[in-house]
Amino acid sequence: MILILGGTTEGRVAVRVVDEAAATYYYSTKGTLQSIECAHGIRLTGAMNAEEMECFCRDHAIKLLIDAAHPFAQVLHQTIEKVSKCLQIPVIRYERRYPPRDEDLIWCDSYADAIHQMENKGIQRLLALSGVNTLAPLRPYWRSHTTWFRILEREESLSLAEKQGFPQERLVFYREGEDELKLLEQLHPDAILTKESGFSGYFTDKVNAARQFGIPVFVVKRPALPETFYRVYGEDGLRKQIERLLPEFFPLKSGYTTGACATAAAKAALLALLSRKEQTESQITLPSGEQITLPVAYTEWAGCSATCTVIKESGDDPDVTNHSRIRVTVQLSLDASGCATVMAQEEHCQETESDDTGRVIFQAGEGVGTVTLPGLGLKVGGPAINATPRKMIRQELIPLLPSPDSVAIVTVSVPGGEELAKRTFNPKLGIIGGISIIGTSGIVRPFSSDAFIASIRKEASVAKAIGCETLVINSGAKSERYLRSLYASLPPQSFVHYGNFIGETLKIAADLGFKQVILGIMIGKAVKLAEGFLDTHSKKVVMNKGFLQDVAKEAKCEEATVDAINRITLARELWELLAEKEQNRFFPLLLQKCKSYCAPILPDGELTLLLISEEGKVLYQS
Repeated sequence: MILILGGTTEGRVAVRVVDEAAATYYYSTKGTLQSIECAHGIRLTGAMNAEEMECFCRDHAIKLLIDAAHPFAQVLHQTIEKVSKCLQIPVIRYERRYPPRDEDLIWCDSYADAIHQMENKGIQRLLALSGVNTLAPLRPYWRSHTTWFRILEREESLSLAEKQGFPQERLVFYREGEDELKLLEQLHPDAILTKESGFSGYFTDKVNAARQFGIPVFVVKRPALPETFYRVYGEDGLRKQIERLLPEFFPLKSGYTTGACATAAAKAALLALLSRKEQTESQITLPSGEQITLPVAYTEWAGCSATCTVIKESGDDPDVTNHSRIRVTVQLSLDASGCATVMAQEEHCQETESDDTGRVIFQAGEGVGTVTLPGLGLKVGGPAINATPRKMIRQELIPLLPSPDSVAIVTVSVPGGEELAKRTFNPKLGIIGGISIIGTSGIVRPFSSDAFIASIRKEASVAKAIGCETLVINSGAKSERYLRSLYASLPPQSFVHYGNFIGETLKIAADLGFKQVILGIMIGKAVKLAEGFLDTHSKKVVMNKGFLQDVAKEAKCEEATVDAINRITLARELWELLAEKEQNRFFPLLLQKCKSYCAPILPDGELTLLLISEEGKVLYQS
């Protein structure tokens, strides 16, 4: 069982992640004001001290604590730490993302330090954007200086302000979407005071407004968190950490893409090359902005290069690359003096805004394919490393390069990749010699529909790029064999599997401008499509015998046949159940209903539907 301590934006995201498991958990907030839907969670309200939280955890068999509370909720963080130590329960801290500390801001170690610094700098008029809970620690300042506090306009906040004796006329209320610059122009403060609340606390907006107005910003630093907490910075990292600490909670596990693994290995290899130190883990940033850390299995050096290996973990996704070794070798461009010997620490490297063209060169090593056909968005003849992994690798490596003239030569290898590629769509896509380094999010979700749809688009794009005007879409290898024999003159790239995603595949065909689409379908999917289900996965929709009985009645089938449909288990039994004359009325009507849902998705193309029998014969078309 999991207990989430929330009440924040991060708490809301934590609920969304944990709800995916469809298992019971607890979500606790101090007050009742946060409006949140917990599909499988039990809502708790009211602050708990250490003794109360300890009793609750014992009584409800809590095995994992998730601290998603406000970064300045120090008492709660300390309570969680105490309970964690006492009961030996691990804690995941869902941390906010923070911008780097800007030296132009005035950083304060505490509220007392903020008061001291503001008085030293002669600040007489202050706008405090630090929240109603900071009235008490800032009392010595606001009692002797003109101060406005911006707070939420709600009874709880107003009551607290009144209790502290703060002048009501100096309260200003937060309005969503409010222009903070307008507020500054109205009040004319000498400075603003805020907390280091991170991106989700609108920290950057406050700072930018103050800068535009030309006044200093005093910032109270966020309190340090216990070192024993496992930090995560987004929903993907949260899910992976839950899977690691409480393996039984999620029925299916997530994983990382080859692109994320290659990025982690590339960064680790460059750091190993520069520092000559073994790397055991690698922190990278996903396209979403979330930071994650992947373990590094091996570090090797050879002359002027270093190689790091990350073991690909796909979770429960049926991925042929699961447990593959993603090896990346990084070599820096050399000058006359030989190998680069610059010693660099990651935290000392500065990012640059300069053009990164040519600063990272990609090469395909063992087991990574070479592109031979257009349409993939990659250079023909180049390594099959997709655009997003390339971008991720550049973003990690360029800030670490020892000089503006340095060039990193990145060679990605996957031992055994050439054999693995035979079990993928790569041969059809014109990628030879190995697998592709792919991934748009960096995360592999179990049985990911997004990944499958992306592969459909990729295949269709290749077909279009080589000049195919006709796209033949089918559910899988079995139906493709039948259709290939029927359309033997078409190139292999014309044939694309839709799996269960008929609607998405037709949308892709329309987007790419195919003039003709031939949709081959077998009876099991046809009975679902005819009812309007464009995604025919058995987890989402099952055969509706009542609907089929209605179709049979409309097709003037015998009453005995209509009754018999209610007793079938599989759709393919319809082939035997219906008499020949009934088949000739029933199946064309079924196809007509399928087409009525599909044709509008392809408004500018010609759509043909083929109903394929279990023996591979096209018996009906529409």
